[in-house]
Amino acid sequence: MNLPVKFSVRAGETYDATITQLNARWGSKFVEEFEQKVTKTIGLISASPTLYPLADFGMDVHRCVLHKNCSMFYRIHPSHITILYFWDNRQEPLIF
Repeated sequence: MNLPVKFSVRAGETYDATITQLNARWGSKFVEEFEQKVTKTIGLISASPTLYPLADFGMDVHRCVLHKNCSMFYRIHPSHITILYFWDNRQEPLIF
């Protein structure tokens, strides 16, 4: 059974920022490939939510590395999955 996947407001904002940055650095072809990867990954997460490991900082947040420079963080709920945000892996690590 596939769980529905929802984007948080922050996920939408960080996704848009990531797309803008990728387009400026590597162009529209790279952006299309990245968007396809995100779509495919969301499908995999919907079908198998625990596919990706918990993030190092815990709090029931899973981390999926989409590209060596970008990760997607999500949380599993009983009725759905929430994409929390996209993260540029070259930034300072998250501290909670």
